[in-house]
Amino acid sequence: MAVSSCLSRRCFYSLHLFPRRYSSLPSSLPSDSPRTFSTAAALRLQIPRDSRGVCSSSTRSEYNRVSRSFFPKKGQDLELECESLAYKGLGVCKVVETGFVVFCERALPGERLVARIVKKRKGFAEAYKLKTLSVHNNAVMAPCKYFGECGGCKAQNLAYEAQLQAKEQQVHDLVARVGKFGRSAPVDHPDSYMMPIVPCLSQYHYRNKMEFSYGTKKWRRVGEYMTASKEAENVDPKVMEFALGLHAPGRFDKVLPIDHCLLQHDISNQVLAMIQEFGEKNVHQLPPYDVRTHEGFLKHLIIRSGRDCNTGELQLMVNFVTKVDKPELLQPLVDHISASFPQLVSIVNNVNTSIGPSSVGEKEHVLHGVGFITEHLRGLVFEISANSFFQTNTDQAEVLYQCVEEQCKLKGDSSEIVLDLFCGTGSIGLSIASRVKHVYGYELVPEAVADARRNAERNGILNATFIQGDLNKLTGDFGKDFPKPDIVITDPNRPGMHLKLISFLLKLKARRIVYVSCNPATCARDLDLLCHSQGGELGMETRYQLVHVQPVDMFPQTFHIECICTLELCT
Repeated sequence: MAVSSCLSRRCFYSLHLFPRRYSSLPSSLPSDSPRTFSTAAALRLQIPRDSRGVCSSSTRSEYNRVSRSFFPKKGQDLELECESLAYKGLGVCKVVETGFVVFCERALPGERLVARIVKKRKGFAEAYKLKTLSVHNNAVMAPCKYFGECGGCKAQNLAYEAQLQAKEQQVHDLVARVGKFGRSAPVDHPDSYMMPIVPCLSQYHYRNKMEFSYGTKKWRRVGEYMTASKEAENVDPKVMEFALGLHAPGRFDKVLPIDHCLLQHDISNQVLAMIQEFGEKNVHQLPPYDVRTHEGFLKHLIIRSGRDCNTGELQLMVNFVTKVDKPELLQPLVDHISASFPQLVSIVNNVNTSIGPSSVGEKEHVLHGVGFITEHLRGLVFEISANSFFQTNTDQAEVLYQCVEEQCKLKGDSSEIVLDLFCGTGSIGLSIASRVKHVYGYELVPEAVADARRNAERNGILNATFIQGDLNKLTGDFGKDFPKPDIVITDPNRPGMHLKLISFLLKLKARRIVYVSCNPATCARDLDLLCHSQGGELGMETRYQLVHVQPVDMFPQTFHIECICTLELCT
């Protein structure tokens, strides 16, 4: 089973049956294989245990009796009580009368609610919240008019301090259980690996990139949960609508129209509203893409923001992703918005002819201005093109990269070699280049590699080399382009690192690995392989020791969390 493969849906829910009242851990996790967990094994983790992690026979019998005696039906309405939050913010709820476990979106700790069962699983169920009976702890009023319908900012009705606590707890649970490191000692203890979460100063308007989707069917608020088949009864399939916004949760074919998002800049919202209005009036000239018939023109709208490298003033980029290569169709819209917003320094058209949801184009046309915007980060200036990766929260990226540099434990004599994996536009490697001998960066996206090289040249950095390559498809000659590094920085996307890359790192034996992750579940899985590999799945003698886990809140009002994990080579 490849490390890069995503966890199955059943395994995802199984990994996170972690009510806080049952925080005692057994010495090792029951598992069906070194890398996957069964539902039954995960359920066993929440049975109450004593301080030694032992469950009495009477307690186990009672637990088994309750779980077997109650099986809710699909479509059944139940009264639930939410006890805690699982990874990604799903509420871990119990049926009031029986204690049966139900996962419910938008349910928060301390809340009593009525929910409708939408899926049954072996030993638990999934539900959709219908109404609140008593409010949850730390309840606040969500400021967004789309809250509850939009799948983006699901934590808006939870006080920010409580959001931080939940995110820190989720990282700790995953590292302790999936990574098999056990609970961390208190922060002031010498054996502690878990650090307090770093909060974000700006809780709104912090994103420098938002991606919106076009569609032919609008998501309409109906006030109650409806199945797709029931909803289809009230929709005329022959009528083409114009929708621009975000996908309704769980619906690939329905778009919730949005003209104002509290996560992006106010000027970006004004641009979005103007494009929305233009599209409504010109739907036949610029038809939206239909994900069912695969017909239409407009697929995605991406708005990015940056700052002028000389004046510091706002810069905006608009990227229209289209199904066919006809950039001339966009010119009236381009002229309209560019004349209204001087902040628009770049308008591009990416052409993506595939039927999938990807927004990365096979071909790019620059329709207005230049093909990039710039941004300041840690004293450097970065060029950002339409398809290149750049941290979406610029201000908090300053904090994140400072933490990464601290965890590298650089000697300060410019003698060390750094290998920067999944380097994107080179922002992490370039920010520490002045303190090391050389930085070698690897990245899959060619446009990002080109940006990284330009960024190095723009900032006068000569000791950085960037190489294009797929780190999920390593060949036998990988590693010949660079000397043995002292420090490895890896920042993979959500699926984590491929098994071949983990095996390579164990053979490489760098002194220190700093793992930056946007998905603590796959990160914890990879940490287990890097630190507990002796005699295990990889058959390696090399292993690392986990010394530091630092959660950093990059995405307030959501349950996404970034973390920095530091590993030292065991001698």
